Amino acid sequence: MQIFKNGALASAAAIVLAGCSLQPLYQRPAAPVAAFYPTGEGYGTARPASASLPPASETGWRDILTDKRLQQLVEIALRNNRDLRVAVLNVVKVQAQYRIQRSDMFPQLSVYGQGSKSRTPGTLEQSGKPLVVHSATAALSVAWEVDLFGRLQSLTDAAFEQYMASAHARQAAEILLISQVASQYLATLSSDERLVVTRDTLDAATNALAIVQRRFEVGTASDLDVSQAQTLVEQAKGNEAEQLRLKAQALNALVLLIGEPMPLTLAPSTPLSEQAIRDDVPAGLPSDLLTRRPDILEAEALLRAENADIGAARAAFFPRIALTGSFGSTSSTLGGLFGGGSGAWAFVPSLAAPIFDAGSNRANLDIAKVSKDVGIAQYEKAIQTAFREVADGLAARVTFNDQLVAALRLADAQSRRVRIAQVRFETGLDGYLNVLTAQTDLYNAQLALVSVRLSRLESLVDLYRSLGGGWVQDTGEMRAVASELR
Repeated sequence: MQIFKNGALASAAAIVLAGCSLQPLYQRPAAPVAAFYPTGEGYGTARPASASLPPASETGWRDILTDKRLQQLVEIALRNNRDLRVAVLNVVKVQAQYRIQRSDMFPQLSVYGQGSKSRTPGTLEQSGKPLVVHSATAALSVAWEVDLFGRLQSLTDAAFEQYMASAHARQAAEILLISQVASQYLATLSSDERLVVTRDTLDAATNALAIVQRRFEVGTASDLDVSQAQTLVEQAKGNEAEQLRLKAQALNALVLLIGEPMPLTLAPSTPLSEQAIRDDVPAGLPSDLLTRRPDILEAEALLRAENADIGAARAAFFPRIALTGSFGSTSSTLGGLFGGGSGAWAFVPSLAAPIFDAGSNRANLDIAKVSKDVGIAQYEKAIQTAFREVADGLAARVTFNDQLVAALRLADAQSRRVRIAQVRFETGLDGYLNVLTAQTDLYNAQLALVSVRLSRLESLVDLYRSLGGGWVQDTGEMRAVASELR
């Protein structure tokens, strides 16, 4: 009984002391970026947010990607994309690893039973008769490491932050997937428009060749004119083959993202020239990214984990105390296992303190400190990358609008030039070379117009992703899970 009292006192004292932690106090590193996004030439004048629309961080992806066909493709991708599935499974795996680590902080209870029977030959016994010994034991055992210096708590904190980092990585993967599906869908629409432009050019070139051949037959066009007209036709045929290939490849890339063959029951698509993505994005301040960008949150969670690892490495320099005990019954017969007088117990406290480890603990502490320094650099790089992406998006929002206007005017001007060149050729003022050159320039201008439209829409998609908003519909899901785990 006295042993139990002493053990209880020791356990109580250990519990009181268990709150000690050697983790350094975590402090978020200062953001190594300017306090405001760049302004001036190339960025235009800052526009106030529309009173009827919420900011980017509070806008769901359905409100940004309004094309019904695109919305269906995003839903399919969120269900089937294999990269996202791997990210989700990684969260589940790291969550299980956290639960394993957390379990070390609690007493480990186990029950065990044991029976034995042995026979000693009579030649070894003084009585000269064989000796048969029976033994049976049933007991409940308890083992617990007293976390005097916070080693287990630090390891648990590190595992929890690893879990949070994986959850943020999953969120980042989802945001990236939605933006990739949107960009690739827009690329397929641009492929459709490029193919239409190419085929229109081929039809015009084919009709022009027929006209030139008839003029050659009546002597009003030269053999050079026919060759030049034939050149335009063959160029258009080659361009058509190229655009067909690019369209097929764009569709294949989209199929890979959604994770299944393209469904046949999708809603009709909106042409690229009619696609509308909200462009009155309130930029906010760079500090807003720290609470919205999942890749930054992931980097900070990893930094917190590395900070906790320092506490565990420091605790390794101090003694470790383990309490082990058992209570049960022992008897020479199975029938008497639970009879009177068969009770048995044991209490085994142990202490292990490092004396000489050839510098192993010191090296582990150095590794933990260096890992934290690496984590700080990675966290700061994530912030700088996010700042650069938002700044690029703000510049693209203005400049692409101006570029689109110029591309539209250029295509109109080239179209007029083709008509004038054809009239001059038909009236004999110029050779067919001017028509050929004008038609080629018109084709290039029309392709450039499609490219500008695509780049502008893709830049708006990427701007929302860079701002860390506009995609996730339920932002409270991960916080609720984290709170439950805690």
